[in-house]
Amino acid sequence: MTASAEARETALIAAQAAADKLATDVSIVDVSDRLAITDAFVLTSAPNERQVQSIVDAVEEKLREHGIKPVRREGLAEGRWVLLDFVDVVVHVQHAEERAYYALERLWKDCPVIPFTDSALPATAPAAADTAAADTAADDAPDADDAPDAPADASTDPVDAGQGETSR
Repeated sequence: MTASAEARETALIAAQAAADKLATDVSIVDVSDRLAITDAFVLTSAPNERQVQSIVDAVEEKLREHGIKPVRREGLAEGRWVLLDFVDVVVHVQHAEERAYYALERLWKDCPVIPFTDSALPATAPAAADTAAADTAADDAPDADDAPDAPADASTDPVDAGQGETSR
C-alpha cells in the first residue's frame, strides 16, 4: 500500500512551504506500509530555533489555505524539533543538530521516498551548471593566441613533422 493521493499532495504542499522558508534537506518519506497511523513524513531542517519556528508557521499557514489543520503540535516551546500532525502527513521540522543526531532518513530507509523538487529552484539549474563548467574548462584551455611563436602551419615544417633535418 502506498500513500494516498491526498497525503502525497498534502506532503508536497508542506514540503514546498518549508522550502519557501529556506528549510534545508527537505524530503518526503512514504511510511504507509510501515505505519498504520500516517502515510507520509515530511522531514526538514533549519540552522536555528527561529528558523524552525518560521518554517512551522509557513507550513501551517499554507496547509490552512488548503483547508488542512494540524490535529497536534509538539515541541513548539523548545523549537529544536517540532512535529506537526496532519493525520495522513506528519511534518518534522528539526534543528540541524537534531536532524543529524536522530537521522530519521536512516531509521526509515526501507520506505520509499516521494520525489520533491523545490519549485523556487530553476528547472535548468543542472544544465546551467554543466554549461558553466564547460565554459570554465574552455577558459582554462590554451588559445592559439597563447601559444609561443610557432610557424603558421607547423605540420608542413619538415623538422616538426619528424622528417629529419633539412638545410635551410
